[in-house]
Amino acid sequence: MTELARLKFYATQPHPCSYLPDEQATTLFLDPSQPMDVQVYAELSEMGFRRSGDHLYRPHCQRCTACVPARIPADQFLPNRQQRRILKRNADIQVKAVRPAFNEEYYDLYVRYIELRHADGDMYPPSRDQFSTFLVRDLPFARFYEFRLAGKLLAIAVTDMLPNGLSAVYTFYDPDQERRSLGRFAILWQIGEAARLGLQAVYLGYWIKNCRKMSYKTQYRPIELFVNQRWTVLT
Repeated sequence: MTELARLKFYATQPHPCSYLPDEQATTLFLDPSQPMDVQVYAELSEMGFRRSGDHLYRPHCQRCTACVPARIPADQFLPNRQQRRILKRNADIQVKAVRPAFNEEYYDLYVRYIELRHADGDMYPPSRDQFSTFLVRDLPFARFYEFRLAGKLLAIAVTDMLPNGLSAVYTFYDPDQERRSLGRFAILWQIGEAARLGLQAVYLGYWIKNCRKMSYKTQYRPIELFVNQRWTVLT
C-alpha cells in the first residue's frame, strides 16, 4: 500500500453545484505536483476519487453528501433483459483500444454529442482546448476505446485501466444512433472487458439519488456504493 497519509490535498472554494441547483459544492483535489502514479490512483479510487484531465478529485461538500461513488463488480454482473437486447443489437460493433489523441474525427463526434445531448451543461459550448484538457491526456493507463461499425466511428469510451478495475472517465457517441443505446452499450462492454481481464470492477463515478441524469447507473446490478467509508451493495 502507498502511504496515502503523506499525500497533500487541496479544497476549492464553494461554488454552485452542477447537479443540484440549490447546493454549493466543494471539491477535494490531490496536490497537482504529485506524479500521476497508477497505484496511488487505484488506491484513491477505492476511496471514491475520480480523474478529470490531470487531476484526481472527490466531492468534499460541507452540507451535502449526495454524490456517492459507484462501481459495478465485474464478475458478479448479470445483464437484465433490456441490457441483453442492447448487447445483441450492437454485436456488429468492433471495439479497439488506442492511445488518447486529438484528431478531427474524434473532435467532430465530441462536438455533435455535446451540442445535441448536453447543451444545458457545463461543457457547452465545446472547444478544442476543453476536449484536449479534459480527455486527451498522455497517461500510461489512459485508453480511448473506439466503437466502430464498418469503419465508421460511433463512440469513444475514455477509460483508465487500473490494477483494481476500469474507471469510466467519459463516453461520447453519435447522437443520431439513438436506437443503439450507445452510452449504455459502452458501459456493458466495459463491464465485460473488466471481467475478461480479471479486474475487480468498473468505476462509474458518482451517483446522486435525486438527479435524473444519474439514475441510469443503478440499472446495472449489482452496484456497490461507497457509503461511510466502505463499499456496500445497493439493495
